[in-house]
Amino acid sequence: MKSMTFKAFALALLLGLSLAVQAQVYRSDALLDWKEGEVPPPPAFNVDKLLVFDVSTASTMVYGVDPATLSISDDGIVRYVIVATSPSGVRNAFYEGIRCSSGEYKTYARHTLQGGWAKVNNPEWKTVFGNMPSRHALQFAKTAACDNVAPASTVDEIVRHLKTDRFNR
Repeated sequence: MKSMTFKAFALALLLGLSLAVQAQVYRSDALLDWKEGEVPPPPAFNVDKLLVFDVSTASTMVYGVDPATLSISDDGIVRYVIVATSPSGVRNAFYEGIRCSSGEYKTYARHTLQGGWAKVNNPEWKTVFGNMPSRHALQFAKTAACDNVAPASTVDEIVRHLKTDRFNR
């Protein structure tokens, strides 16, 4: 009886792995045809209008997105300005994009202490599932920017999710 159960389990596992590999191949082919559109310049942002969201209970940083900076482009990228504030009040701002279909984010520019944007040279897509510094991108994607592997339907939907804390952390 045990060997029969083990064989059934092994067969089910192999079938599941086979389907996962087929799905990954399809997904990879679809992703290869994608091209990012033209990236708009970094928008102005207002720290008084930030919609704050939790990144980690272990983090002392506070993260927020200015809703006026949110956009969803035709290529499926959710772009935004995120501001990270330390307990001492020091702020860092980044102009980023999230590609929900691949679970990646890109930093296009950083806001400097002199008050202007400094573009990132050769920005690259990075996984949101890695460790720091992408934890904020993952939480923003999960909380508001993405609906599984698709971007949110509208900017208003992203704002609503941020305001209502849809996962009740």
